[in-house]
Amino acid sequence: MTDQPNIVDGHGPDAAFPPGPALARLVDALRRATDLVVRPGAPPAVLDEAARAVEATVGLLEGPTRRWHASTPAFPDVPIGAADFFPFSPMIGEYSPLAPPVRCTLEDGEIVGEAMLHAAYEGPPGCVHGGIIAGLFDELLGVANIAAGVGAMTGTLTVVYRSPTPLYTELRLEGRVHEMDGRKVHTRGTLHAGDRLCAEAEGIFILVPHERFFAHTAEHGAPVTP
Repeated sequence: MTDQPNIVDGHGPDAAFPPGPALARLVDALRRATDLVVRPGAPPAVLDEAARAVEATVGLLEGPTRRWHASTPAFPDVPIGAADFFPFSPMIGEYSPLAPPVRCTLEDGEIVGEAMLHAAYEGPPGCVHGGIIAGLFDELLGVANIAAGVGAMTGTLTVVYRSPTPLYTELRLEGRVHEMDGRKVHTRGTLHAGDRLCAEAEGIFILVPHERFFAHTAEHGAPVTP
C-alpha cells in the first residue's frame, strides 16, 4: 500500500515533493509546446533555438529525477475526488504532458469528464483520432469502476463512432457502471461535443485480487508493501 493515499495509480513523486503548482505549470508548458510543434511553420533557426532550450531543460531535470520503476498499485482507504484517481495517466492525467487532460468529477454516481483536444490528437482532418477516443474511454470507464468500488482490468472495450469528434472544442465524456456479472464489470460511456453524440463505448472489466496486483508489480521491480 502506498503511503500516499491520494494517488491511485502509484506514480506519485516521493512524499517530499508531491504534485503541485510547479509541476502543473511545467506540464502545461509541455502541452502547449507539443501543440505548436505539430503545427509546422516555425523557421529552422527558431526550431534550433527551441531545441537547445528543450535540451537544457532535459539536462536540468535528469539529475534530481528518480529512476523509473513499475508503478505501485494503490487501493485508497480514504474518500478522494475522481480527478485524483490517475494524476499521471497518459490519457487523462493532470500531471501528464501526454494527456489533454480530462477534468473528471463524480455526479450522481456517474463520472463526467471535460476536455479540449488540440492538434497533437488529430486523426481525420480537424477531428480527434479514433485511437485516442478509445484510450480516453478505457481510462474514463476505469475511473467509473473505481468510483463505484469495483476497480478492475480491461477485458474488452467496444467503441461505436457515431460522428466526427472535433478538435479545439469542449467535449464531455460520461461513464457509469451498468451491471455486475460475477467477476465481470460492465461499464458504459458516451462522448459528446455540445448536443451531438460523437461516440459510445461499452467495456467489460475483470476484477483481479489485490494480491495478484502486488505480485505482478514485484515481478517488474517495484517496491511493494501490501
